[in-house]
Amino acid sequence: MLLLSSFWSNPLVESAGYFSVVILCLVVSMVLFEIVTKYKNWQEIKNGNIAVALATGGKIFGVCNIFSYSIEQHNSLFEMIGWGLFGFSLLIVAYWLFEFLTPTFNVDKEIENDNRSVGLISLIISVGLSFVIGASI
Repeated sequence: MLLLSSFWSNPLVESAGYFSVVILCLVVSMVLFEIVTKYKNWQEIKNGNIAVALATGGKIFGVCNIFSYSIEQHNSLFEMIGWGLFGFSLLIVAYWLFEFLTPTFNVDKEIENDNRSVGLISLIISVGLSFVIGASI
């Protein structure tokens, strides 16, 4: 039993565990973002839509950044997952607020139409708020 306990507390095993769980959470979050947005992220990126690539890259960076804070601040895998998912939820709320606070145009439609300035602002909002969210969790 001691051997098994030392195996799970090995830093390499812990790192691999956190990495694996965060990758799984990232995949789930990308699926959820695919549902939230009106366009198909990966199809648009495949077609060369730079605005979608910027916005999606910001989302990926934001989610990973939130989980990095969660790993640093929480001692158990379940706490890390819980706080990371809470942070991800806040990032989705921020995306909806961005859409709501720009009533003169539709963010999703502009990004789908390859409006790179809107894609860049979306990236910056996701990255910037991920630091605030991460610090708060």
